[in-house]
Amino acid sequence: FISCLDSCLDVLHIVWLKTKNAQPTEAETAVWNQVSAVLEEAHGILAELQSYNGAGQEIREAIQNPNDLQLQEKAWNAVCPLVAKLKRFYEFSLRLENALRSLLEALTSPPYAPMQHLEREQALAKQFAEILHFTLSFDELKMTNPAIQNDFSYYRRTISRNRLNNQQLEAENEVNNEMANRMSLFYAEATPMLKTLSNATTKFVSENKTLPIEDTTDCLSTMACVCRVMLETPEYRCRFTNTDTMLFCMRVMVGVIILYDHVHPVGAFAKTSKIDMKGCIKVLKEQPSNSVEGLLNALRYTTRHLNDDSTSKQIRALLQ
Repeated sequence: FISCLDSCLDVLHIVWLKTKNAQPTEAETAVWNQVSAVLEEAHGILAELQSYNGAGQEIREAIQNPNDLQLQEKAWNAVCPLVAKLKRFYEFSLRLENALRSLLEALTSPPYAPMQHLEREQALAKQFAEILHFTLSFDELKMTNPAIQNDFSYYRRTISRNRLNNQQLEAENEVNNEMANRMSLFYAEATPMLKTLSNATTKFVSENKTLPIEDTTDCLSTMACVCRVMLETPEYRCRFTNTDTMLFCMRVMVGVIILYDHVHPVGAFAKTSKIDMKGCIKVLKEQPSNSVEGLLNALRYTTRHLNDDSTSKQIRALLQ
């Protein structure tokens, strides 16, 4: 792999760092169109999440004054549109899952090796990177916004209380009990979008038993390696035009590491892993802590094998 890395870096520079627009070939068009529609919606989802302020004040006033029906109604009217928004986020995660599956099928299908796929299907590889960038961005925003859990918990308590009192609420048509249960599981995760993609990748591997698992894990480890080399090599890093591009590359790297760790039998942290975890963590820790703490937390809390006996004490210490 290392021998062909230098010859492929310029190609992959286009893919990962978005300095040029990789256009889909005719063979890629169907998948590219499907994923493009999802990615187009992703921008709006991030903007909505970024501006999500919650109904904390209204909820506090309602809880402090349980007999004031006016305040109860005010809190309910504040929470319902927010829950409808949370429902849209959850439903989008299902579309993102389908898009990822389509990309995995395209980027791991025989007879090509992972590096060949990344060279041949640059437009799809770029979309894969953009999905990971969105996923890490969404989860970082979610982790730093307790209002999401508070709003949804208040909504569910109110629904339960009114159901016991035999009161019918229109909002139940929007988010019925079954949907509320699924949403509750989704938002209980520290990184819900990443969990969705990890489960989807694991499911993809288990359902495609004729496809060697290495076809998937090698694709992920190749992407991780390229991102790491870009970030730690001055001659490549100097091509970054701004900090957003650097953050994009770091999010993609962390995203593929986590997917690899969920899919590979021994994970990303073992000595036999094809990912240089020490190098990847070191690259992250060299950046300002405020820009990478969410990414380091994702490695700490959403990987499967960090605490395995096969993980060296040195790597564990790096993530402390």
